[in-house]
Amino acid sequence: MFLAKVQVSLKPTVNDPQGITIARALDRLGFDSVDSLRAGKYFEVKINGDDQSAAEADVKLMCEKLLANPVIETYSFELETI
Repeated sequence: MFLAKVQVSLKPTVNDPQGITIARALDRLGFDSVDSLRAGKYFEVKINGDDQSAAEADVKLMCEKLLANPVIETYSFELETI
């Protein structure tokens, strides 16, 4: 069995209103050292099986088909044996 830890974030050229709002809120809370902030998504996916290559291929397809929007987002993942 494997655990995929998937990080999804907006491409650097895409405006991030959520990140801007969070950065402003942090500033109002006294965290004036925050220069900028980008928001993203995090997923943990447990995958049954013994073939690491097949699990990696499955996670990549999951990201490309559902977890990330390839037009505006990038993704990366780590795969751990559990």
